[in-house]
Amino acid sequence: MTMDASRVSVRILEKEYHVACPAEERAALLDSAEYLNRKMREIRDSGKVVGLDRIAVMAALNITNDLLLSRGHDGGVETDLAVRLKTMRERVESALTRGQQLDT
Repeated sequence: MTMDASRVSVRILEKEYHVACPAEERAALLDSAEYLNRKMREIRDSGKVVGLDRIAVMAALNITNDLLLSRGHDGGVETDLAVRLKTMRERVESALTRGQQLDT
């Protein structure tokens, strides 16, 4: 543990874990642990998955899937934006070219 790291306790499914992290990341760690705990409770309470290991793996898969879907969605927005910007740039260049042809 480095000088600027602190030890943080988090509770996930009634089990306590101690994690070392930089002081400036403490709030993010606590938020992450709370989110994970909520997802794992949802899976456990559904009654479809039994065992802490299996619940943890299912939660990890669900969270990873959500992340990948959001990245794909954001990528689609970025791609759409890039296409729209390219189209606008081509229109402006075309208009400028036509304007220059009129001046000559």
